[in-house]
Amino acid sequence: MLQVFSGLAEVPPFAEYPVPARRVRALANGTTIQVIPDATWMYVAPHEVPSWAKTYGWTPFSTPTNCIAVGRRHLTKSRSAILYLDILHEFFHILQRDAGRELWDLSQGYVDSPTELEAYRFSVKEARRLGVPDSYLRSYLKVEWVGAKDHLRLLKNLGVQPPR
Repeated sequence: MLQVFSGLAEVPPFAEYPVPARRVRALANGTTIQVIPDATWMYVAPHEVPSWAKTYGWTPFSTPTNCIAVGRRHLTKSRSAILYLDILHEFFHILQRDAGRELWDLSQGYVDSPTELEAYRFSVKEARRLGVPDSYLRSYLKVEWVGAKDHLRLLKNLGVQPPR
C-alpha cells in the first residue's frame, strides 16, 4: 500500500490511527492494492464473498490477504482529495479487521454500521483538518448505495451539516 500511495506514512493522520504505530506500519506494508476493472470505488477486499453480495448483484474481488480493491476509473478519474480520504477510510477498515472486527455485517444498515461510522469519522476529521467545507463532505459522503434519507442520517451521525 505504501508503495502505491507514496508519502502516506508521512501525513498527520497516519500517526493518529488508534493502533500502535509499529502495527500500523506493519499492516500498511503488508496491505496490497488491487486495481480492478469494475466501475466501483474503493473497498477492503473481503476474505470471502459476503453471503448477501449476490442478492445485491455485487461480485467483489476477494482474497485471503489484506488488500484494498480500487476501481480503475476511480483511480484515474477521481480527484486526489477523494482518493486520499478513501484510502484513509479503507485502511481504517484494515485495522478494524486486524482487531477482529467484522467489516461486512450490514445488519444495522450501512449508515449505522459501527465500522463504517468509525472509518468515516476518521476521514472526515482529516478533511476538516485540511479545511474541507461541509458542502464538499456532503458530496463525498453521497454514495449510490445510500438513499437520500440514509444520507441525511449519515451526515448527522458524522456531524456534517445537511444541505439547506
